[in-house]
Amino acid sequence: MTESASPHAPEPPPAGAAPRGALRRERLRARLFALAGYAGYAILALALWAASHGSTTLGLSPTAAQAAVLVLFTIGAWAFGLFPEPVTTLTFFLLAVLLHVAKPEVIFAGFHSAAWWLVFGGAVTGIAVRTTGLGARLAATLFALKRPTYARYVASVMVACVGLAFVMPSTTGRILLLIPIVLALADRIGLTEGRRGRTGLVMMVAAASYMPPTTILPANIPNSVLMGAADSFYGVKLHYAPYLLLHFPVLGALKAAILVWVICRLFPDDGPLNDVATGAAAPLPNNARRLSVLLALALAGFATDAWHGISPAWISVAAAILCLLPAIHIITPKTFTEQMHITPLIYVAGFLGVGAVVADTGLGEKLARLCLDAVSMTPGTPAINAAWLIAIGAAIGLVATLPGLPAVLTPLAGQLASASGLPLYTVLMLQVPVFSTALLPYQSPPMMIAMHLGGVGMRDGTRLTVVMTIITLVVLFPLDYFWWRVLGLFP
Repeated sequence: MTESASPHAPEPPPAGAAPRGALRRERLRARLFALAGYAGYAILALALWAASHGSTTLGLSPTAAQAAVLVLFTIGAWAFGLFPEPVTTLTFFLLAVLLHVAKPEVIFAGFHSAAWWLVFGGAVTGIAVRTTGLGARLAATLFALKRPTYARYVASVMVACVGLAFVMPSTTGRILLLIPIVLALADRIGLTEGRRGRTGLVMMVAAASYMPPTTILPANIPNSVLMGAADSFYGVKLHYAPYLLLHFPVLGALKAAILVWVICRLFPDDGPLNDVATGAAAPLPNNARRLSVLLALALAGFATDAWHGISPAWISVAAAILCLLPAIHIITPKTFTEQMHITPLIYVAGFLGVGAVVADTGLGEKLARLCLDAVSMTPGTPAINAAWLIAIGAAIGLVATLPGLPAVLTPLAGQLASASGLPLYTVLMLQVPVFSTALLPYQSPPMMIAMHLGGVGMRDGTRLTVVMTIITLVVLFPLDYFWWRVLGLFP
């Protein structure tokens, strides 16, 4: 016999119902956020008008000044989530064209860049990995742990990201390969959408695929650009082993270990994990077998692009086409139509377009010269001068984004070396601590791609990058300075 409820007890609210006060606060927050968006547009309009009618004290023409305003607005709106990301990106495209801040082929450079097609191809193969069941099988094989805990899964994902960087030179390619596998892992162990642990695993792929591999040649775009520009401008050749010895112990290995601790603290998940101990695995379906062969060939193409000269982007597109071919039967047209999302593609084209406008208008170089004129470096104070050079690089990275940082700073390295009294090689190498540290996620396009593909919002990404930046400034940069002293890079 069950006990009946007391007639005087208050009736519990329906399941899933929120208190009225919470709903009222949520509505007020939404209205304030909408008003902030309208205010942002009003400030943008006033700033663009002022830029077109203002003086040229900064040495910028009215068109370049409007470009600067538009770039800063777009970056700020992305960083603080002022609008949905497609709205911000499309606003940038529209105003850039109407104001003629650059040629249309510069503004829309993202759509015909190799990076955009790399993301497109990776999105198609990601659908294939998820829908064929291959992702779940790879997750079960790669991340099989004897004593599974959330922290151990986070650490194993970190090891996979950093280890893959030694054999696969494309950061975006690594992310496109790992995100579907890690999402399958999350599904397999019960980290469903909305759980903090799922966000933590995705952010580990995003951060560990970009940050530590900046210390490995040629694992990503910024250090590859630095390698080419140093040789082109100054005849300074960067070699694999010395570069690794200089940067990997602190900014690579130690930062990777700190990432595990930070993610477990920022995105804790104490909930139960599914028991994945099973018997013999079921045989793979035929489409998953075909996909595994295709991905193995694509991975081989990614890893050997320096030998055959074919960009990973076109390898990715070729893999996508093969996935969609009816004769191969990996992805059906219906599945492609339903699961292919355009938002990440618009965003990728947007931040590539912003970078192209910054480069075309010379805003990055102008900012670098303003920063150099603003600081007074005295030769003979290497620690202070190194800090100033890192601060200048960080300021430029907020505008030009991190992949474009070496292209802006390397031509100025000679002037920076003369002003600081530091050796040219040291000044060139000081770019690595800067582009290995993202203050905001938008600065690193591969990180943003991982967040979009993994369903992680800007707020969670910003929490991680800000905390990692603080730890890097307080702990890693001083350790890196003493390590460089040991190696003789500072007088």
